Amino acid sequence: MTDTHAKQKIRAIISSIRAEDAKIRARFPVLAHQNTIGLLLTIVSFGMMVGLGYLYFLDAIPAWLCIILAAMVASISHELEHDLIHHQYFSKTPLIQNAMMFIVWVMRPNTINPWYRRKIHLHHHITSGTQQDLEERLVGNGIKNPFLRGLVIVDGLLGLLVNRSTFNKEIKDFSFTKVFNAGLPITTAYFIVLYTTLGYHLVSLFYPLASLLPNIALSTINVFEFLMVVLVLPNIVRSTSLNLVTSSMHYYGGVNNLYEQTQILTSRWFSVFHLFCFNFGKTHTIHHYVPNQPFYIRQFISAKVNKVMKEQGVRFNDFASIKNANLYQPEH
Repeated sequence: MTDTHAKQKIRAIISSIRAEDAKIRARFPVLAHQNTIGLLLTIVSFGMMVGLGYLYFLDAIPAWLCIILAAMVASISHELEHDLIHHQYFSKTPLIQNAMMFIVWVMRPNTINPWYRRKIHLHHHITSGTQQDLEERLVGNGIKNPFLRGLVIVDGLLGLLVNRSTFNKEIKDFSFTKVFNAGLPITTAYFIVLYTTLGYHLVSLFYPLASLLPNIALSTINVFEFLMVVLVLPNIVRSTSLNLVTSSMHYYGGVNNLYEQTQILTSRWFSVFHLFCFNFGKTHTIHHYVPNQPFYIRQFISAKVNKVMKEQGVRFNDFASIKNANLYQPEH
């Protein structure tokens, strides 16, 4: 595809997004109150996660239901963080914006802090589809080995450790220390809870730790087990779903322009994962064309815009690329 042809398609897609955005805003004037909507969504979603944890504490809901529902709620916090990174809420009131960013980080403690992620996410928009796109490579994009890719998708810390030398060689100015320290203190605490709890139960299969540990240690394990249900496991479900979807829909290699950066995932094979990443694979491509738009607008307009994208030749459910480490290959 020539640059001129790609630019024509890009302009057509952007025009359709902006037109649908204007229509939905005209139909629902309340959407003009963007700051208020963002703040309410943050407060309500945080309250829902706390509420689910309290219901589990009271034995009012089983662990499996708490995990599933909390994972779905946590997916909202990812979209809110994404919007905050692009200054969609309270751009002129940094105190409130930063408070919101802190709240969504607490709801998603297995991610680096939103302030550092803002830096690598904005860089992602510039370098998407290339070796320099640290954000997507951190979640498995471009990895051909299925076992390594699965590890990276499920556990970001192990993925970072395993890929450290590769990133040092291939990504300009990559710093393992900066990425690792971007998790302090919340992400660090998350992994302490995760690995301590897993380690305790693994050792207990072969050795009676419960009868040997002091009461304070057992009490700590009990707290950690509670956190596993209400926060850790929900975010493993959430992040695994998101990482699988985002690493599948972003191309890696062969990308020359915005048009070639992403595909759209509507296949039923991704349906379950979309429950825990707020329809990311069906809507995120819109964000690449018009970044400064709140996530709920994308949800409203995705059906109509995706139809236009298909007409313009944007790829849907390109499984051949996923099998080939996300390489974008021209159609012959």
